Amino acid sequence: MFRQSMRNLYVCLLSCWLCACGPSSVPEEVTPPSTETLTQQDSQLAGWAAVRALLIQRSAAEGVQDLGLMVFDSNDNLVFQHMVGAFTPTQRVAVASASKMVSGLVLLELIKRGQLSLDSTTGTVLGWTGPKASITLRHLLSFTSGMVRDHACTTMPTITLATCVNTLSTLAPVAAPGTRFDYGGTHLHVAARMAEVVTGKTWNTLFSDILRAPLGQSTAVTYYSLPRQSLGTQNPLIAGGLRVTMSEYADFLSLAFHKGQTPTLTIGTPALFDAQAREPYPNVVIGNSPMAALGLPFHYGLTAWLECLTPATGCTRISSPGAFGFTPWLDRDSGYYAILGMELNTTAGEGGIVDFSVTLERDLAPLIQNALSP
Repeated sequence: MFRQSMRNLYVCLLSCWLCACGPSSVPEEVTPPSTETLTQQDSQLAGWAAVRALLIQRSAAEGVQDLGLMVFDSNDNLVFQHMVGAFTPTQRVAVASASKMVSGLVLLELIKRGQLSLDSTTGTVLGWTGPKASITLRHLLSFTSGMVRDHACTTMPTITLATCVNTLSTLAPVAAPGTRFDYGGTHLHVAARMAEVVTGKTWNTLFSDILRAPLGQSTAVTYYSLPRQSLGTQNPLIAGGLRVTMSEYADFLSLAFHKGQTPTLTIGTPALFDAQAREPYPNVVIGNSPMAALGLPFHYGLTAWLECLTPATGCTRISSPGAFGFTPWLDRDSGYYAILGMELNTTAGEGGIVDFSVTLERDLAPLIQNALSP
């Protein structure tokens, strides 16, 4: 609507000028938009109208009252934004598993600094022994460590992250490292503890030093054991404990989209982000997989879902949807990144919250591509 209004204003002002001065007085520098330009603008407006219509229709159909969508192009311009209900881009919410991609940014930076590598093991860094001593950071970031996928200690606010990871070290593995994929919270808890040990800093301090402070974000952007209640920062849930706004999360997603290379901040290396977008162990047994449960063929890279049919060779579209609906994704081929923002308490239809948000993301994607490339 903004572009349409500006075009109408231009035509109106130009018409008034012609009436006052006559056509022979039009200065050479005043050039009306070409038919081709106006047609392209009309196509773009129609494209974004389709995006908005689907967002409104789907939220109404599923009884979701508050959510929003922000879309940024490859130059980090906010090209589309629409909020439904009372949701706002500055509303800080618990983003659940959307935290995973952000945790990955911190760990990729520590790898770039040489404090960890994808081949660092729990045996070397944490002193683990037995079969679990060969678990690498690569296993942990790809959820193929062979550990139990979840444990109650990861959400206990009264203990430290170190205490929880010590508990995890005593549990029997369910598979050998690199042989089974199980989506869950234990893997990144151990990875974060490795980061704490090699740096001598707590996870939230590392997050602040590497991301939050350089990006100029509020100290309220942090990880909790229980993010919806904003409780517990000494044992932060690395796989799902972040509280952040859509606008703040866009800073993180920009870094991921640009493979860590932005004018504001440099994180990791392009090669590490290429590795993030590839499945490191293509032959693993698929255990717990929310995407498989939804009937989707997507596999996992390093802290991100790979939304393509060639995960072993790499994907240009990756995502990190959360249990409360907050869903960020990026598409390097199509030249954009986007965030569906929400924090839902209801089941959002028959398939649940994740089904709602992931299905909406997938249905919005071709409409966004069309609006960007009319």
